[in-house]
Amino acid sequence: KLSATDFKRLTGVKRKTFQLMVRVVKAEEKKKKKSGRPPELRIEDQILMTLQYLREYRTYYHIGTDWGISESAVCRIVHKIENILIRSRKFSLPGKKELLKTPTEEKVVVMDVTESPIERPQKGQKAFFSGKQKNHTLKTQVIVDQKTGKIICLGHGKGKTHDFRLFKNSGVKFGELLKVIADKGYQGIAKIHDLSETPIKKKKGEKLTKEEKQYNRQLNKLRIIVEHINRRLKIFKILSYPYRNRGRRFGLRANLIAGIYNYEFGD
Repeated sequence: KLSATDFKRLTGVKRKTFQLMVRVVKAEEKKKKKSGRPPELRIEDQILMTLQYLREYRTYYHIGTDWGISESAVCRIVHKIENILIRSRKFSLPGKKELLKTPTEEKVVVMDVTESPIERPQKGQKAFFSGKQKNHTLKTQVIVDQKTGKIICLGHGKGKTHDFRLFKNSGVKFGELLKVIADKGYQGIAKIHDLSETPIKKKKGEKLTKEEKQYNRQLNKLRIIVEHINRRLKIFKILSYPYRNRGRRFGLRANLIAGIYNYEFGD
């Protein structure tokens, strides 16, 4: 009964995307050899509940209370739906190999790192503490096609990891004809990839010239697209609220949300 706008506000996805998710999950359920005990919720409700979890990031307990099921059942359903959607490859990103292809025309990619807060870890706190955010975080490296605005791939690391170190750890490599634009955190990338540009940093005790400021402004106009994408991804509060779950599943969820963004882009 909701309008298209209200449905998008509630779930974070368009109705067309939701309908695709229903078809994907139903097709997967049909493959089961044994039906087992009937589920407590129909598939449409299971997907709605999963989207509600990603969109609002309330606890399993509170969501379970709304739906009349236990919090352990909510956890199982959310994990099941996430796994099915990822395995379907309907919401997969192009991946790192896409960056090695030789473009038929000039192609520019923009690279940036966004951070998601986490609860203070019981062990190894220093590895997660971000000096920039003054908080414990998980970092996500986002690489975007500047022309189309679609996400190519993601990389993940702990909060203390420097942006440039995260880039090296991610194993990302660029084709020779691919132009890369990044922020100040990637100073030195030109030594690895010739067609790379980063803003000019002010030297200690000196000021930037008028030409240098103009260069930085033009570069920022090109890379602003990745900032807008980071904002859209964080509509799903699981990426912007303090992350309470195990870190090893964070990457799966970030990739799923990025895949949903790509699927809906341009509609």
